[in-house]
Amino acid sequence: MSLLIRNARIIDPASGLDGQRNLLVNNGQIAALTEANAAISADEEIDASGLWLFPGAVDLAAWLREPGLDHKATLQSETRAAAASGVTTLCYQPEPGANFDSAAQVKLIDDLNRKQRFANVEVLGNLTKGLKGEHLSNMASLKRAGCVGVTNSQQPFHSLQTLRRAMEYAATHDLTVFIYPLEHALAAGGYMHEGEVSTRLGLPAIPSAAETVAVAQTLALASHTGARVHFCRLSAKLSVRLIRQAKESDLDISADVAVHQLFLTDMDVSDFNPLCHVMPPLRSARDQDALREGLADGTIDAICSDHQPHEVDAKLAPFQQTAPGISALETLLPLTLRLVEENVLSLPEALRKITATPARIISSKAGCISVGAPADLVLFDPDELWELDLNRMYSDGKNSPFGGWNFNGAVKRTLLAGKTVFRV
Repeated sequence: MSLLIRNARIIDPASGLDGQRNLLVNNGQIAALTEANAAISADEEIDASGLWLFPGAVDLAAWLREPGLDHKATLQSETRAAAASGVTTLCYQPEPGANFDSAAQVKLIDDLNRKQRFANVEVLGNLTKGLKGEHLSNMASLKRAGCVGVTNSQQPFHSLQTLRRAMEYAATHDLTVFIYPLEHALAAGGYMHEGEVSTRLGLPAIPSAAETVAVAQTLALASHTGARVHFCRLSAKLSVRLIRQAKESDLDISADVAVHQLFLTDMDVSDFNPLCHVMPPLRSARDQDALREGLADGTIDAICSDHQPHEVDAKLAPFQQTAPGISALETLLPLTLRLVEENVLSLPEALRKITATPARIISSKAGCISVGAPADLVLFDPDELWELDLNRMYSDGKNSPFGGWNFNGAVKRTLLAGKTVFRV
């Protein structure tokens, strides 16, 4: 069945296209791009006058919980939330309760998702068995099963020698190593950024050095092993500087930032708000400025949600006893577009950070609008105003500090392989 989308403003950061066009979808792929007045027909037509059409977002970090942590969320609930938010590809982030040591575990995710099929789910396999940081996983098997990279998530390594061997093994299989830069000995027992606010609140804190030390160590090992490394969730000013210098040395590295780090700081923890309990912690305004600068100059390649849905009880205890993380799929696109309103990024560059660039990092064909590419697309109304109501979120996790925020522009329709998976 063919679908024709007429009169949309098509924005494709990968090719630089930005203008009114018609787009033809056939057999799940983009079949043609034509001028708005071109004569063309299809089985179904959509008049998209006044709407934007751009690639579905590719989110490099989503904690999807199932199987193992189904009391927090399920694949169905979270992929449905992704579709409603204009996200068509998710990278499943492993964690101790739900991780991937074997091809069978990866296949299970594929089987579970195929039943719902609201979004593509790509899996990051374990770098070490059980994420315990001791013995290497069978990366060759994980790659054959379709893993787009390997990671130890936020779990520590037994030693730097273990990390070195893991990076060497990953390099032999051309697998990207996704690293959460954190020196656990420096961060042990901390809950928020070390600074004036933590001192005033009396909360155990995590210095930014816990991140930057780990960045420096990993960069040295990347140079030594030749591994391709992606740095996950940068939060500190010096980390951005180190990544910038490393890129000038032509190391094969990339980096991302969680979108909430671009709008919240440690000041937002001043009232012990558990919804602002995240890892890495919200840092200072100076760190935030450096993150935004790193995005603008290309040091930071991608923006991700770092989506971590939790059950209500996980955020009801005193700050130190709450689970870290934000339910963030539904704010990835609107917050990224707010960076355009605040003149941090141009519209094409903002969209590139959540489409073409993350797709390149995981070697996906998604994230672009070109003939032959998957028809993973978003129709977006730039003029609609809306407010985030936590009770009406699609995600099973309602743990967002952005409740009550107002946003400009809303997703009207999401297509996955040419099939409508969400519409208003």
